[in-house]
Amino acid sequence: MNGGNGEVNFNFVMWVTVNYYMKSRNLFQQKENKNDMKAKQLFRQIGICSVLLTLMVTHSFATNRKPKILFVVTSHDTKGNTGEKTGYYLGEVSHPWEVLTAAGYEIDFLSPQGGNPPVDGFDLNDPVNKKFWKDKYYHNKIIHSLKPSEVKPEEYKAIFYAGGHGAMWDLPFDSAIAKIAGEIYEANGVVAAVCHGPAGLTNIKLSTGEYLIKGKNVNGFSNEEEELVKLSNVVPFLLEDRLKEIGGIYEKSEPWQSHVTVDGRLVTGQNPQSAKAVGMAIVKALDEQGKVSR
Repeated sequence: MNGGNGEVNFNFVMWVTVNYYMKSRNLFQQKENKNDMKAKQLFRQIGICSVLLTLMVTHSFATNRKPKILFVVTSHDTKGNTGEKTGYYLGEVSHPWEVLTAAGYEIDFLSPQGGNPPVDGFDLNDPVNKKFWKDKYYHNKIIHSLKPSEVKPEEYKAIFYAGGHGAMWDLPFDSAIAKIAGEIYEANGVVAAVCHGPAGLTNIKLSTGEYLIKGKNVNGFSNEEEELVKLSNVVPFLLEDRLKEIGGIYEKSEPWQSHVTVDGRLVTGQNPQSAKAVGMAIVKALDEQGKVSR
């Protein structure tokens, strides 16, 4: 079995089966010379049991397989020319992660460069941040994040873009990740983002050639919030303006208030305070999509 995701490892299944068969064969081999017919019958029974064992183990693994969601995080670690460090914002990963794993989803992590992405907002006084950071299984997964070339879009029910200022420098220009997101969406999956994460939505086009967010209600880090953190002249563009430019119907709340916008299978959150609510909205959107599929 592959870690905690319940995927079938056929090498393991076959090892169990062959090991069972060989031990049984050795046990009864002595009887072959004494009673050949009886030995053959026993071997046939062993063969049938081996096949049944294979089917049982395979079925058990397959039925325990969790549906998967892909988290996208930035690989960029510096705020423009300021020298200040950035990366993905820890709370914007940990809070949706807690909601989604509790709902039964398996999380994989993707970044433009793969490997160990830079982290910002590293506050372990936040108990959810601490819970995520101390989880050995998921900590190992995020510090070994996937590259785009390692992702199979058909394996995922949803894709979620976490924020952090680093997202403004690489996610809007990553065509490989945009293609993955487009494929997930067009396979009836959910696309979601929070804070600066919606920067990654700005280059997603569907097979029609239209931007995914065109004509849809959307939100993200507001111009006012960018001004309050004094980075309006540092980021490559203002996210609110860009979302509007490509046809998004932008909405927002007052700075630092939780605000989540849902338009069908598109879920966006305004700021770090919206992260948990975005996770909850993803669960609801996936539940609704499941009802439609059935």
